[in-house]
Amino acid sequence: MAERSRQGRQKTGPSIKDVAHLAGVSAQTVSRVSNGAHSVRPETRERVIAAMNQLGYSPNRAARALRNGTFGTIGVITQQLRRTGESLTTSAIVQAAEDNGYSVTLIQVTNPETDDLRHATFRISHQSIDGLIVVRAGHATYESLALPAGMPVAVSDSRMIGFFPSVTADQVQGTRDAVQHLLALGHRTVHHIAGAADSQPSVVRAATWRRTLEEAGISAPEPWHGNWTAHSGYQIGQRIALDPAITAVYCANDEMAFGLMRALYENGRHVPADVSVVGFDGIDLSEYASPPLTTVRQDFDQIGRELLQLLLEQIKGTHATRERVVVPTELIVRGSTAAPPH
Repeated sequence: MAERSRQGRQKTGPSIKDVAHLAGVSAQTVSRVSNGAHSVRPETRERVIAAMNQLGYSPNRAARALRNGTFGTIGVITQQLRRTGESLTTSAIVQAAEDNGYSVTLIQVTNPETDDLRHATFRISHQSIDGLIVVRAGHATYESLALPAGMPVAVSDSRMIGFFPSVTADQVQGTRDAVQHLLALGHRTVHHIAGAADSQPSVVRAATWRRTLEEAGISAPEPWHGNWTAHSGYQIGQRIALDPAITAVYCANDEMAFGLMRALYENGRHVPADVSVVGFDGIDLSEYASPPLTTVRQDFDQIGRELLQLLLEQIKGTHATRERVVVPTELIVRGSTAAPPH
């Protein structure tokens, strides 16, 4: 009976010993490759990976968690990946995770103010992850999350700052630098194209723009509201071009600034001779606009690395967890700003 039972038992899949035999290495080496260890020689790693692929072997993450206390995977939630800032930040997180031997499970939540965020965090937190990074969550709050107790979390640019360790660009100083640069050139006021209303960075930049003008004794004009796209900047620019009194515009991101500059050009208004334009983000294309765009540069790579590092500090418990990291911004002055026309 026992013999028949052993013979009838079905093998569920290739084992780590099967991979080791095919690759000509030890089971320990296969385990190190599975866990993303950097101590394996590249040629050995390639041989083990080829054996895994040939046999259809998939490392058992649950078993790994029992051995090492971690799954080797982090979760990332963001709002709209098509937005440049979110895309660049998320890309930096993925690269930093890979450099540290972690993989990433990504979920996009288009409407975080609804129950979508609660459902997303519940799903992702039960998918064998070691921690969670929230890149963007609109106006959602701490109460919107549904996380297991003790889950390591790091956040960026959301209303959850203060509840979890966070990393942000210094948007306040960056906006001040942009507005004060235009005022120092002699412009009597600075108009503003704000970003999407559901974006916390947009809210911060608009509030800082208004406050900086008021501190200079200038009543802030009514802002325009775009949606971060060049198209929205272009549409708003069609109206701005009709007002000769407007000589300086601070845009909440570079892409809306590009759209504005095209609209001004099509309507016979020159940048910067007639209108000075400043963007925000410092994306690579800003240097190649015509004229090159004056902008506030965010270091998205550093933001992503710092977010991952904050999370790892909690996962590993190796450092005292920092509560907030503020990454400096830099005003880059180029050809799109000048003194106002006489």
